Amino acid sequence: MLTSEKPALHLLVPPSVQCVAAQHGLTPAHLAYRVGSGPHLFRTQLPATLKGGIMVLEHRGFDGAGQAETFCQEVIRECAVRSFQGLFCDFDIPAVIPVLERAVTLLAPAFQKRSWSLYVPQGYAANAPGAKVVVPTALSGGSLRHHLREAIDAYGLERVALGLQWSCEDFSLPAREGSGVPLSWNELKVLRQRRRPNVYFSNDLCAHYFTYMPTGESPHFVLFDDAESMAKKLDLAREMGIREAFLPYPEPPELLPALLSGKGKETP
Repeated sequence: MLTSEKPALHLLVPPSVQCVAAQHGLTPAHLAYRVGSGPHLFRTQLPATLKGGIMVLEHRGFDGAGQAETFCQEVIRECAVRSFQGLFCDFDIPAVIPVLERAVTLLAPAFQKRSWSLYVPQGYAANAPGAKVVVPTALSGGSLRHHLREAIDAYGLERVALGLQWSCEDFSLPAREGSGVPLSWNELKVLRQRRRPNVYFSNDLCAHYFTYMPTGESPHFVLFDDAESMAKKLDLAREMGIREAFLPYPEPPELLPALLSGKGKETP
């Protein structure tokens, strides 16, 4: 399904740079909320005048105890006061937490009644039939196109949103666990300057990669994103008819204008 426009971008931003989204004409998704003990809604310091955008809710440190009903009322009240247009439940976990399952089950109809959007990870999709499902793009194998097609078949095109990730990992081969050591942008830059590898692009993964061989060690495989690979992911999403995407604020910040200008090229 070919569409004429790239997905609408929601920029995941901490409070310190929340104005960046508006500067680029993007919807801010505020990284300022978490599920705390109780559960209760915890927040960082936000300007009293901050209005609009999307609440991003994460749960690091939450012990899974308590009931969801009061917590959901806190979330709804905060969204109303801040005029948020939606909530992204960024529950990046290996296992689903029952109280959070109950929370998204309660929030889904409440948000639908208010014409707000609810975004959930794939593990919680069954608990919120009307919610949009955020499908991550960072893969270490297989095909991103196939990955997205499976999600569309499972949830329906209208429910799928893209979860973009500025991925950068160093895999020691053979990578039986399917995960590598995360690298910062500066660490990647130093590694490339030291090793001077040939960099290639994987059409299946929509990411750049290279290999290197440390002395006395097994081969290494490095997979990373830049403005060019992110643009290709968005092109793929557009081609498949996906209409929304969450984009983390990048390291370094100059990758953002390079991506939005459409002039992103593989980083030297």
